[in-house]
Amino acid sequence: MNNVQWLDEVKFNEQGLIPAIAQHHQTGRILMVAWMNRESLALTAEKKEAVYYSRSRQKLWHKGEESGHFQTVYEIRLDCDGDVIILQIEQHGGIACHTGRESCFYRKLTPQGWEIVDAQLKDPTAIYGQSAKVEAHDHGHSNEQVDVLSYLGQLMQQRKQATADSSYIASLYQKGLNKILEKVGEENIETIIAAKDYAAEPTQEHLNDLIYETADMWFHSIVMLGYFDLTPQAVLDELARRQGLSGLVEKANRNQG
Repeated sequence: MNNVQWLDEVKFNEQGLIPAIAQHHQTGRILMVAWMNRESLALTAEKKEAVYYSRSRQKLWHKGEESGHFQTVYEIRLDCDGDVIILQIEQHGGIACHTGRESCFYRKLTPQGWEIVDAQLKDPTAIYGQSAKVEAHDHGHSNEQVDVLSYLGQLMQQRKQATADSSYIASLYQKGLNKILEKVGEENIETIIAAKDYAAEPTQEHLNDLIYETADMWFHSIVMLGYFDLTPQAVLDELARRQGLSGLVEKANRNQG
């Protein structure tokens, strides 16, 4: 994309920046907001991967350069005033937020104040090492742990009661078991392809794809379990039984409670 005319139509602010909203291209969920300058926006259009501008570091920031959680850009949109960008993206690794969550917008206003409603999918120190930055709203707890599988099990039950247009999960339940099983089958095939690609060419990109597709496979399997009112814990209990760990798991669950 060598023509720069489209860049001239973008209204950057006094600092030469424009806010960019990253939105999941399938679910529509807002994952993060960052800043772009003219160069980073041009690179994003050229590379089809999100490149932002870090105000704190005063330099270009290729999303995923430290975490490996790159963003593939499917579409770039400009608002009516020309001063806001929206990126339709695929988030590799399933984590956009530096706190280890899918989205930076993980807190909801409740009568008790801001409540964390999204599970932390990965400890930031496991992503960035000991240099992981945890913002003040996390109260300094960099080792915050959430039982992701338990959270997803509860989420399935909530979404089963929701209207079909309220979420992707609710729409799957509305479409019925056959559609859910179809998705399970698709994700299994995509995981197999990703594994073969990684085996043939063990690059970071193929590794990210393998992890992402496996997460999709697990996720849709949990949706299937939820259809039958089963939780991921039932599968964990069976795995523990096979390995002779049932007693240890039970004791660990008691200690956590």
